[in-house]
Amino acid sequence: MEQTRYTVRNKYSDVPYEVKEQLFREVKSDLRFTDYLYGCYECGICVAACPSARFYDFSPRRIAQAVAREDVELIYEQMNDDVWECSQCFSCNRCPRQNSPGGIITVLREVAVKHGLRSAKEALGAYGRVIYKIMSTGTQVSPDMLQPDAFPDWGPQVLDVSKNLDTWRKAIPPETLHTTETAWEIDDKTIIELYLIWHMTGVMNMIEKVDEGLYTILMDVMEEKLEEAGYSM
Repeated sequence: MEQTRYTVRNKYSDVPYEVKEQLFREVKSDLRFTDYLYGCYECGICVAACPSARFYDFSPRRIAQAVAREDVELIYEQMNDDVWECSQCFSCNRCPRQNSPGGIITVLREVAVKHGLRSAKEALGAYGRVIYKIMSTGTQVSPDMLQPDAFPDWGPQVLDVSKNLDTWRKAIPPETLHTTETAWEIDDKTIIELYLIWHMTGVMNMIEKVDEGLYTILMDVMEEKLEEAGYSM
């Protein structure tokens, strides 16, 4: 048993301990941290309530315990292997100790993205088109993205929808402009505000860590729009 535990805990032995420790310090320094973790009774209620635990080898309790023990090695492993299996439904918030494993996972994810960990790149890779749509049109998922090759996990019905997309769109109220490129029209003022928020809050820096190509494209789009509106990057 000891040998098995040792092997797992050294899965990322090529990463210096100091790096793992620094990431955990960032997690602890987050303003939300003290509201998310008070101590674990090991009652298992969070696991029983967790939908992800039904389908994956995933345990919100295991993550809360590792953070409470400040087990730097295990936390780094979880940031790479476990936190992306959470559905962020926060069913675990029914904890009698008032812990929020989902909240802890949110912070762990943000630190992983900020530092461009492999797990973050892999987990967010499929969302590049969604992020681009938000930044270029102001809407999240547009009708023309309902294609089997874009989101294969949406099921076989996506193929039927994509074949008759123009017909489906004409059945929707006229303010959608019957377009398949955007879900609805967003005015330039809203898009400019979105650009400024993403730029000033560091979101673009996080995107650069995860997907450099997407970052370059978005920056080109943003700079042009902001310059037209009289802003200087």
